[in-house]
Amino acid sequence: MSFFDKFSKDKQEELDKGLEKTKQSFFGKIAKAVAGKSKVDITFLDELEQILISADVGLETTVKIIDRLEAKAEKEKFFSTDELNGLLRDVIVEILGENNTKDIQDFSLPEGDKPHIILVVGVNGVGKTTTIGKIAHQFKKQDKLVVLGAGDTFRAAAVDQLEIWANRANTFFFNKGMHTDPAAVAYETVQFAQSNYLDVAIIDTAGRLHTKKHLMDELTKIKNSIAKKMPGAPHEVLLVLDATTGQNAIEQARHFTEATDVTAIALTKLDGSAKGGVALGISDQFKIPIKYVGVGEGIEQLQVFNRMAFVNSLFK
Repeated sequence: MSFFDKFSKDKQEELDKGLEKTKQSFFGKIAKAVAGKSKVDITFLDELEQILISADVGLETTVKIIDRLEAKAEKEKFFSTDELNGLLRDVIVEILGENNTKDIQDFSLPEGDKPHIILVVGVNGVGKTTTIGKIAHQFKKQDKLVVLGAGDTFRAAAVDQLEIWANRANTFFFNKGMHTDPAAVAYETVQFAQSNYLDVAIIDTAGRLHTKKHLMDELTKIKNSIAKKMPGAPHEVLLVLDATTGQNAIEQARHFTEATDVTAIALTKLDGSAKGGVALGISDQFKIPIKYVGVGEGIEQLQVFNRMAFVNSLFK
């Protein structure tokens, strides 16, 4: 049974609802462009190019989609609308799959190192702390022992918000107070997790402005501090991006991937955006898996990303 077969009806409906704005804006235009077409000609390709670029897919990924669609269509001169739609859907699924990962089925922790250390990065306002809380909640549902480390020591609100989420998710909370060294917080959070035989530690970081080099350099210091306490950690570096920011999310991804070894992406606020197409550009340009998508504000409204469910939802 494939992962898509296991994707629950409730989750699919929730995803459909979360992607409604993107579907109406982006894929609604594509549907109109495809309607009544019987061949892939220059007029259709030009129209498709404009739609993809306006949807924040990005120029590089747009060109790739068009080239592949043209190549697939080359063997057949004429199509039905459904067949053309299917070709385009297949191309998008291919691109989403070319990020060196397999579809994950749930929020299970990987086998191996314990505690599992997750370092979470991203700029202010993208939903980073909320995402941490939602992930912690999912682990707690599996009876895992979790600690949240307050590594954003520059803003009192960030520490307070993380503590609220720790209480909501019923996890441990580690905090050294404001204006302390974030690298020291990360080190001692790992130490706390080890000493208490916890399953996972999720460490928040300051919402760094991606244009400030000295703040990005801090990430390297934090990673080195974690590795000093636990060789091989962090096991994941999760970059949180806000789908509503479109191309700016791609720019943030570029800076963060240059600054640290990002292993996965959480794309938040899909339900509030008509720019879900940014998922295509991010996946294609950085070859980093989109691991989670946020489809609402509720504690349960974070899903593991499944490319087939995502694309099928958009093409319904």
